[in-house]
Amino acid sequence: MSFQNPVFIPGPTNMPEAIRQACYMPTIDHRSPLFGKILHPVLDGVRKVLKSKDAHTFVFPSTGTGGWETALSNCLNAGDKVLAARNGMFSHRWIDMCQRHGLDVQVVETTWGHGLPAAEYETILKADKNHDIKVVLATHNETATGVKSDIAAVRRALGAANHPAMLFVDGVSSIGSMDFRMDEWGVDVAVTGSQKGFMLPAGLAIVGFSDKAMAATETATLPRTFFDVKDMQKGYDNNAFPYTPPVGLMNGLKLALEMIEDEGLENVFARHTRIATGVRHAVNAWGLELCAASPDVYSDTVSAIKTPDGFNATDIVTVAAEKYGMAFGVGLGEVAGKVFRIGHLGSLTDAMMLSGLGVAEMVMVDLGLDVKLGSGVAAAQEFYRHGS
Repeated sequence: MSFQNPVFIPGPTNMPEAIRQACYMPTIDHRSPLFGKILHPVLDGVRKVLKSKDAHTFVFPSTGTGGWETALSNCLNAGDKVLAARNGMFSHRWIDMCQRHGLDVQVVETTWGHGLPAAEYETILKADKNHDIKVVLATHNETATGVKSDIAAVRRALGAANHPAMLFVDGVSSIGSMDFRMDEWGVDVAVTGSQKGFMLPAGLAIVGFSDKAMAATETATLPRTFFDVKDMQKGYDNNAFPYTPPVGLMNGLKLALEMIEDEGLENVFARHTRIATGVRHAVNAWGLELCAASPDVYSDTVSAIKTPDGFNATDIVTVAAEKYGMAFGVGLGEVAGKVFRIGHLGSLTDAMMLSGLGVAEMVMVDLGLDVKLGSGVAAAQEFYRHGS
C-alpha cells in the first residue's frame, strides 16, 4: 500500500492536510475555557450539518458503533420492542446490538441491494394498536451494498400509522456527504462518525437527539455510563467532558465543519453526486452492474460493484493493494466475494476519482475480466467534463 495514493474505501476517508495538522496540536488544559472555544463551535456546526435548529448534539470518543449504543442505551428499557429491516451488514450489526441489549427486535428481512421497506413498516405500525414498538431503526446509507434509503418515506409511514415510536437513523456514511434533514424528516436520534464525511480519523461518535429523545432519557433504564448523554451535557455546560476529551480530534472536527461550511453544504452534496455519477458511468462502460437494485437507491458515497458469477471480487481489492498500492473495499456479509466497493466520499475530487477508476480497470484486465482498458475512465471523464 502506498501512502501517496488516495484511498477508495468507504471510510476512513482521505484526510486533508490542514485537518491532519489541526488534530496535531499542543496539549491544552481540557477543563479550561480554551477547550470551550473548540467544543461549542463543534456542537453548533454538527447541528447545521444535520439541518436542525435545536437538536441536542453530542460528540463521544468512539466510532459510529458507539453512536448506535448511545441511541439505544439512553432512550430504551430492556424488553422494549424495536422495528428494523435487515438489508445489509450495518443494519444487521445494529440489530445484533439491540438483541445483545435485551431488546425485542422485529426484523423485516429485506433483499440486500434494496432500500428500506417503508410500505411494510407502515403495515406493521398500523397493526401495532398498543404501540408496543418504541423505536424504528433506519440505515440511511447501507455501506455494504451502496444503497440509500428514503428516510422521509419511513417518517411518512410512522405518520400514516399515527404511531408515536421514535425514529433512529444510522447516517454514518451519509451525514456530511449526502443530504440529511433531521428536523424535516422527524429524526429523533441521528448517528454518524468522524471518519467518513467529516474527513477525520476514526475516533468520534457524533449524535443528534431530538427533544423527544432527550425526554426518553428520563425514563430509560438500560445501563449506560460512558455514553450517558445527561452526564455529557453537564460536562458541556462547564466547557468540558465528564472525562478526558480527545482534544486533537475535536479541533480537527472544528476545522472540518468550517471547511464544509466554506464549500457550502449543498455544494458538498452536489460534489458527491457528481463524483458518484461518474463512477456509475464507468461501471456501465465496464459492462458491470451495481449491487444497488435501482437508480433511486444508488448511494452517492459508495458503489458496490458486482463481478461475474464464479469470479472472486476480493481478488480485485487484493491485487490493487499489492500491485498498485491502492485501497478499495471488499464485499461484506452476504455479498462477500461477489462485489468490490469504491468509496467516493469525503475529501475527494474528480481527478482523484479518475485515478481510482484507472487502477480498478488495470486490475480487472490483469485478472482476465472482459473489460476494455480505458473504457470506464473515458466514460467518467466525459461526464466530469459536462456533468457539473
